Amino acid sequence: MRNTLRERLEYEGFTAETADNEAAARQLMRELHFDLLLTDEESYRREELQTPFIVLSSEGTIDSAVAALQAGAEDYLTKPIDMNRLLQSIHRTLDQPEEACGARRQPQRRARRATSPTAVEAIIGSSPEISHVRELIEKVAPCEARVLITGENGTGKELVARHLHLSSPRATAPFVEVNCAAIPSELIESELFGHERGAFTSAIKQRKGKFELADGGTLFMDEIGDMSLAAQAKVLRALQEHKICRVGSDRDIEVNVRVIAATNKDLKEEIRRGNFREDLYHRIGVIVIRVPPLRDRAGDIPQLTDHFIRLIAHEYAIEPKTIDSEALDALKERSWSGNIRELRNAVERLIVLSSEKITKEDVKLYC
Repeated sequence: MRNTLRERLEYEGFTAETADNEAAARQLMRELHFDLLLTDEESYRREELQTPFIVLSSEGTIDSAVAALQAGAEDYLTKPIDMNRLLQSIHRTLDQPEEACGARRQPQRRARRATSPTAVEAIIGSSPEISHVRELIEKVAPCEARVLITGENGTGKELVARHLHLSSPRATAPFVEVNCAAIPSELIESELFGHERGAFTSAIKQRKGKFELADGGTLFMDEIGDMSLAAQAKVLRALQEHKICRVGSDRDIEVNVRVIAATNKDLKEEIRRGNFREDLYHRIGVIVIRVPPLRDRAGDIPQLTDHFIRLIAHEYAIEPKTIDSEALDALKERSWSGNIRELRNAVERLIVLSSEKITKEDVKLYC
């Protein structure tokens, strides 16, 4: 859930850091300034943190909600997280005056957001590996073939999917994303296909699913390798018949959707283990695009670093810092298990913590 939240917030234009536990979180907060904290710890108090915070609780009782709000939480949300509700709460918190949220914020800092929800970053790099990806996008985008994008976390699979959509005849139609790993198995059918009012206890009104919302456009099914076998069977039917049926309904609805899927798993190995349907794999994997890890395209790191320096400097409303060649060499020598996402976060730390020029010593110290 933590990684999913980070990915979604970064897509929305925010810069996000994650911590495994309270100690790690407090260490990060000593090193960097944050505009907001999302936490499932309900013991924080506003006057102690000096940072606005939102509680994401799995408990969901009235007593715990009251306690969190009395401690100064800006909001109290229960899991599974409703992303639309969370984003509304985040924007509401960051848009209010500093004195209203009772927390100190550094002057001339603002919440970092995309200037447009449809803005898509360029695919940066000139290495043979990433050039091959761009060539595949150019060839595949105009047709209706389903695409499976593979690669490690943080390599930019969603970015490839968005470029496929924007380079296709469906570019003016919706691009709808669903993270299959973030939705509990009992809710995935409703999320994908929608439901009728009264279909289950909390279904108080009719709701369209992702397939209907993407009608005429592109449905991006991220982390499809984490989907349950039961949900896989229903997705297979939708792809075969181009029809879906809302939960609680007996009426089929025709949909015209191009599906682009992505996974960080080896689906052939998952098939061998019995965790993924082979027939669904052949349906979604007409074209397979592998996004290389950053360690396989280290020659692109100078370009990526320069891009992130300019981007982050613009977001911070400061002049871009320079970086010397030895520092770039030091960045190229790292393994980057978190790939592009990890590099971006490292560049932001360097911008915040280094002096006027980023040096090799800064890289050793802060990365």
